[in-house]
Amino acid sequence: MDEKIAGKYRGTSVRAGLIYGMAEFFGGGAFVIINTFFLIFLTKALGIPAALAGTIPMIGKVWDAVTDPMMGNITDRTRSGIGPKRLYILVGGILSGITFILLWTTIPTQNTTALFLYYVLIYCLFSTAFTVIMVPYNGLLPDMIDSYAVRSKFSSLRMIWSTLGSIAAGLVPTLVIKDTLNTGLYLKVGILFGFLFGLSCVITFLGSWEKLKPPVRTRLSDSFSEAASVFKSRSFRIFIGIYLSGQCAMDFVSGMALYYVDEVINGYAKGYMTMLMGVLLLSQLVGMLAFAPVMTKISKRTAILIGAPIRLACTLGLVFFSYENAPIVPILLLAAGIGIGNAATLTSIFAILADMADVDELISSISRPGIVSGMATFARKISAGLSVWLIGILISLAGYDGKIAQSGMRQALSTQRGIAAIFIALPAILITLLLIFAWIFPIGKKEFAIVKREIARRQNADRRADERDSHAIEREGQVTEEEKAILERVTGFRYEELWKKTNAHKEKSNA
Repeated sequence: MDEKIAGKYRGTSVRAGLIYGMAEFFGGGAFVIINTFFLIFLTKALGIPAALAGTIPMIGKVWDAVTDPMMGNITDRTRSGIGPKRLYILVGGILSGITFILLWTTIPTQNTTALFLYYVLIYCLFSTAFTVIMVPYNGLLPDMIDSYAVRSKFSSLRMIWSTLGSIAAGLVPTLVIKDTLNTGLYLKVGILFGFLFGLSCVITFLGSWEKLKPPVRTRLSDSFSEAASVFKSRSFRIFIGIYLSGQCAMDFVSGMALYYVDEVINGYAKGYMTMLMGVLLLSQLVGMLAFAPVMTKISKRTAILIGAPIRLACTLGLVFFSYENAPIVPILLLAAGIGIGNAATLTSIFAILADMADVDELISSISRPGIVSGMATFARKISAGLSVWLIGILISLAGYDGKIAQSGMRQALSTQRGIAAIFIALPAILITLLLIFAWIFPIGKKEFAIVKREIARRQNADRRADERDSHAIEREGQVTEEEKAILERVTGFRYEELWKKTNAHKEKSNA
């Protein structure tokens, strides 16, 4: 039976994958700018106290706890002739561009309370717009492509756009914002990138397609119980371990890099920070090109098992160069290795996420990629917020003194060593966890093919059953004991308990 498809079908070419992945220019770039400049904008340019300014992003993360699960449910419940996910990518892209610009606008008041309330509101609006696009976008690929190999290719091309977004967002604002007290310069950056972010999402909308399926019939009030049920999948739980350990390790690298360069090796004035981030991001781009064939021809899991040890070895190698006036060349070479190793995680994550919707459908008999991607997006946002919060706590425990920093003096030697330990040890621990999660992850090309066959078999049986065929399931072919064991390992459910709508409800426990 022919499937109805929204949007012009563009096949599986590199061009199609690049257009699909272009929205990730926004996903990869927006928070690079926000994490680097938003607090400086609030504190230095506007004079909001640092403690108060720091709570604004955290309030946004709490707000995400409400909006992300709801957006996943809304996406799966929506009926649209242009495709519900594509609809929200278009709407979210436009809203994200507008609200990103508003983040850098000023209001005619110097009242701290008024400024705080205004930027809390705008940050929550931007975060909501980000959710409106990214939750459906993360769930789009399963409804575009069924092939394991093509999903891998498209995810790799998407991550290339993510890295390009990170590079642009990491370099262009530093060239524009020469005076950190000039609010007009921040606004110029906001307008430029707000336009580029919105445009990238519109292009993805125009060049993508989506299989049209009946909307999921759930109540909006069920969003949180529905979202929690996603974690019943064994593969999804392990995937979240891969996602968070891999990404949080990089959060600590990017969040601590300036402290490391300035306080430990004393090289910020020499331009070492620009060199370090440039090498890290460019090598990450090279790594994505290298690992794309590995994911396509072998498995997504294998890419991580190759890349993570490279990343771990190079991270630990920094121990030998964490002192004042250390030579920059070996540090840059190690940074290149970290970037290449990190590329394996980035290229694999969104390709694996697309497969999680299939596993969830096998468990629940309901196609709900929106809810699956919503929970992954939520988990990532919370972990990013906690990473920033933890960095602040740890450097304080290491003895970091803001007054000393403002005076231009060097921190105490014990503080320098503490910063180096945080910069190296925490990512190393997280990468070790990443390796463990990747090792036990149960889905490769073989397992994915078995999952897809079982879903097709169950769907055909359901159609025959609707025709009052009492022997429908038998006519769909027998499943071998080996295949049953694989399906049980992938889902965490007994074979007899699969394909039940009650598995999508929180009150239903695992068999």
